[in-house]
Amino acid sequence: MGGIFKAYDIRGSYPDELDEVMARKIGAAFVRLLNAKNIVIGRDMRLSASALAKAFIEGAVASGAAVTDIGMVTTPLLYYAIIAGRFDGGAMVTASHLPGGMNGLKLCREEAIPLSGDYGLPELERLVIEKLPVQRSHPTDGSYQELDMSEKYIAKLSSFVHNPKPLKIVVDAGNGMAGPEVFSLFKEFPVWTLVPLYMEPDGSFPHHIANPLLPAATRDLQAMVRREKADVGVAFDGDADRCGFIDEKGERIPEDLVTALIAEFLLAKKPGATILYDLRSSRIVPETITRLGGKAVRTRVGHAFIKATMREVNALFAGELSGHYYYQDMGFTDNALFTMIQMLNLLSLKNMPLSGLIRPLQTYYATGEINIQVKDKEAVFAALEANYTDARKDHLDGLSIEYDTWWFNLRTSNTEPLMRLNLEANDATTEEEKKQEVLNIIGKADSSMEVES
Repeated sequence: MGGIFKAYDIRGSYPDELDEVMARKIGAAFVRLLNAKNIVIGRDMRLSASALAKAFIEGAVASGAAVTDIGMVTTPLLYYAIIAGRFDGGAMVTASHLPGGMNGLKLCREEAIPLSGDYGLPELERLVIEKLPVQRSHPTDGSYQELDMSEKYIAKLSSFVHNPKPLKIVVDAGNGMAGPEVFSLFKEFPVWTLVPLYMEPDGSFPHHIANPLLPAATRDLQAMVRREKADVGVAFDGDADRCGFIDEKGERIPEDLVTALIAEFLLAKKPGATILYDLRSSRIVPETITRLGGKAVRTRVGHAFIKATMREVNALFAGELSGHYYYQDMGFTDNALFTMIQMLNLLSLKNMPLSGLIRPLQTYYATGEINIQVKDKEAVFAALEANYTDARKDHLDGLSIEYDTWWFNLRTSNTEPLMRLNLEANDATTEEEKKQEVLNIIGKADSSMEVES
């Protein structure tokens, strides 16, 4: 299998790990797993996406499903299609923010509830491994149709724009799928001035990798914001379920502080609502939610877990340090265009530059996410537990150690062979001292430790 079944989705290099034969098997198994009568499929702009989508459709139709193909779209549009079209499930052919040689599948059942390592993907992998003969899940033959849902989707997004004010916005789509939808959205609101950057979908990624978390991927955007004297810059990942923001000075905005900003805007409309934040987020996030009368709920990392928790507690909104932002109004799914709309709503309402809105939230000192390679993860966790015996600690996701003036979380990545460290302190001196202290403990526990730059 080449290890293509991950914690949240299926992904691998094309065609070495994921090819048309595998996609056809997965399509057939997906229909049988869900006993689905009708499913919807979309794809991104990757060079292998059309071939993999075609193969997936062949497998699904052979298993008796009616397949609706919505074409080249964003992942959030696929989620919207599943919910609005009342499909039994849906598939998005994408590798999100990964380089162009990779591809994958994000799979959902009804209501855009994701399949994950906790539910669905292990069963699907078993069906594929067993190489069961393709057979129809339903007595009737499957079918295929094409459908464009983009107009309805843009209309849905537009309904959440409130009292737009004149703003200049630089958008870097990273040659991903956000470009066409951004153009369509901005046509509805001529009061906004769009400065486009790398908007044409291109699976070869000719300018930079479509990952807004990487500083190198936003340098052109930052320079353009300064040059154009824009109010804000927005960077999207390849399938537009994640985004990052640049203030009017050309500075990157930490993704967890975006959670706090949007929480403020949404809580003004729905006081007392429940809002989720992932455990890597700054302390200012739950403090802000609580101060504004909301209920702050801490959650583990990962979209499948966050979406499930949102449904359990009927949360209004959730924010993740990775730039995923989730909304009850969009069926508890993550949506980067919707997030851009919320930020533009906030800027219109506050009549204050983005840097001014962020400044009150910059009260703590954080390392940012540090990626670490080690061979013996268990030894590392044990060493840290033994060193910080007097700390408040939990194991919601990896190991969290907390003191009054500083805290850290160390967890094993669900998507890469790495450990990820996030540390925050009340002052810069403590932040640097404790970062070195924690890294030294890890290095002594595993001499093979390497810190990625």
